[in-house]
Amino acid sequence: MALATNACTPCAACKLLRRRCAQECPFSPYFSSHEPQKFASVHKVFGASNVSKMLMDVPENQRADAVSSLVYEANARIRDPVYGCMGVIYALQQQIRLLQAELS
Repeated sequence: MALATNACTPCAACKLLRRRCAQECPFSPYFSSHEPQKFASVHKVFGASNVSKMLMDVPENQRADAVSSLVYEANARIRDPVYGCMGVIYALQQQIRLLQAELS
């Protein structure tokens, strides 16, 4: 059943890259055709080849978490090309410091 679904509906990555989504596509389990923006962001920041290599270096049971992290980092880099996630972390640390100062 999964084979027929995969053959009919290419994943977001294969759709964006305009290629046939094979059964062994490394992207299809993580980039659904229903959320094309996730792969578009990741592809724009990291490139499809690099994402594929990164996914292959991660144990299979951790790949979904790795994809979530890549999507978050890509979106942060698109919003803030210089600092990315570090800009978000810094802003949150500043907010914590301000709140701690208020409590004191």
